[in-house]
Amino acid sequence: MLEALLWGAVAAASLLVGAALAVLRRWSDRTIGLVLAFGAGALIAGVAFELAEAGLREGGPIGTGIGLALGALAYFAADRAVERWSGRRGGGAAGVPLAMGALLDGVPEQAVLGIGLAEGGGVSLALLVAIFVSNLPEAIGSSADMLRDGRRRRSVLLLWTVVAVVCALAAVAGRAAAEASPPEFVGAVDGFAAGALLVMLVDAMIPEAREKAEDGAGLATVVGFAVAAALSLLA
Repeated sequence: MLEALLWGAVAAASLLVGAALAVLRRWSDRTIGLVLAFGAGALIAGVAFELAEAGLREGGPIGTGIGLALGALAYFAADRAVERWSGRRGGGAAGVPLAMGALLDGVPEQAVLGIGLAEGGGVSLALLVAIFVSNLPEAIGSSADMLRDGRRRRSVLLLWTVVAVVCALAAVAGRAAAEASPPEFVGAVDGFAAGALLVMLVDAMIPEAREKAEDGAGLATVVGFAVAAALSLLA
């Protein structure tokens, strides 16, 4: 469990790094967009070469397919709930919806890291890099928005610390669940994480990367995919 907590903390640390970078200086939209696009490509490779492959191996096509559908529906419903709550609360409560959005992305990602440890395969370097890189621009952009809304630097850093801790604990929960569950359930969890991430990528991450990085988004996405795919195949 300590190993799962350690690797979960490493992956979640990128949220704190992103928040700290936003506090230290301002970042251009294009820079954030390029990092977002790179992270999106890395996550696509993670879904294809890590989550889907592991899900099919452990749970078979039926369990993985059910997990995919449930993960997609769960993320879609939770994301819409966050949007409605944010609209009712207005700009002054911007930090809480942003943190909830990061949790929606981070919890399934981190849980899969723990599952990988439970399966005895160690931590996937490709997935770890994908999570780390994709978290950075999300935390930078979100923290910058909160600072512009008048939030104190200390409160922004504290908010992201809480999010990072919860995400790191998700890795421990993922390992514990995998050790106590049959392979079919583990495969369904891999599929669930893949479905949630695919909806997030198409609905949020890729459109934002395109909006901020403009014509550079596509190339950065391919580079991110290539790097993560190479890491996955070399591991």
